[in-house]
Amino acid sequence: MLSSIIGYLLIRNRLCQYSAFSKLVFLLSLELIIAIPLGVILYHFYIGRMAWFIGGAVSGNVVLQFSHLLFHNPQPNHLSRKIGLVLVGITTGFASIHGDLSKNIYTSIPIFVFLTVFLLLCSTAIGYIYSRLSKINILTAILATVPGGVGLMAAIAADYNRNVGLVTFTQTVRVTSVIILIPLLARVYSSSFLDLPIPQNINYYSIQADNLGLLGLLLIVAVICAYVARLFKIPASDFFGPLLVAILFNTTLNSLPFVDYIEFTPPSFIQLISQLLLGINIGEYWGHNFQFGRKNITYAFICVILTLSAGIVSSLLAMYLTSWDWLTCLLVTAPGGSAEIILVALGLNHNVDIITAGHLVRLIIINAFLPLWIFLFRCIDNYSGPRIN
Repeated sequence: MLSSIIGYLLIRNRLCQYSAFSKLVFLLSLELIIAIPLGVILYHFYIGRMAWFIGGAVSGNVVLQFSHLLFHNPQPNHLSRKIGLVLVGITTGFASIHGDLSKNIYTSIPIFVFLTVFLLLCSTAIGYIYSRLSKINILTAILATVPGGVGLMAAIAADYNRNVGLVTFTQTVRVTSVIILIPLLARVYSSSFLDLPIPQNINYYSIQADNLGLLGLLLIVAVICAYVARLFKIPASDFFGPLLVAILFNTTLNSLPFVDYIEFTPPSFIQLISQLLLGINIGEYWGHNFQFGRKNITYAFICVILTLSAGIVSSLLAMYLTSWDWLTCLLVTAPGGSAEIILVALGLNHNVDIITAGHLVRLIIINAFLPLWIFLFRCIDNYSGPRIN
């Protein structure tokens, strides 16, 4: 017993000497070591390609809980999400080549704008109800209910000294619920979406040697474009930059006079890794040490149920206004993180271009009006008097 305690203290002291980046890489490597075999096991239970996401989420949760023993108050790893978003952007771009992403955005902008505004108005109303029930200030409640992504809303809450834990918890519950429920609904109504064959050989995960250079070039250019997009404050830059790179990659290379005709497609393990990494990020949020009472948790779940209900109403409106099938409408209007919903569409291999177009429009609208919203609700908070953060 004493030797175990001494060993633990030595390991903790050794790890604490390393830089923050080294700790981050260590934890991410540990998460991947756990997540990959877990994803393989879950895949054999025929729950579809989202098995990799769920495996990553379980791994992220377990490792963050374990890291509480090694580090003081560890935080969710944003590097895994950034890398995951880059890989999702690449996969989505190549999946959209055979569709027409720009045409879907152009022709369906009124529909996308209407559905986004409707969902945002519903989220605002739910946030107001949430603030009245739980006696928290309205800005915290709005940040918890708006479908803008866990990391973004938590960061804004931290900037304005609001309850980051409550915002993070509510957003995490909502995103996780959407990611789990939509594939389950797809399986119930059409098993062909999820009953994909289990790979029997290594070729599914491999890549030809002559394509390694193209894959390396693609990844380097995608990371550079993500960085440039971030400098220009483009919404979802880690996703949007690589998306454009993937769409234009083959066309640009084939326009060069000294290059033979290329029809490059990234290997399937790129999508697998993106699912693992985004799953790990969500799992880490679940493993975070949230400190609030049962009452707050109950109100948070009520808030999530109301938001999911608003998403269902939005999907019914989409079915009435368009000729899209029910699953496309559900994915376009789902109140989850845009990257996670697009990843679900990729996993289901279902109208990726339409769903991506809808969520890109949503991201642009949310990010465009976010400063005005924050200013408005801060004024309301100041007018209504002090409340719990």
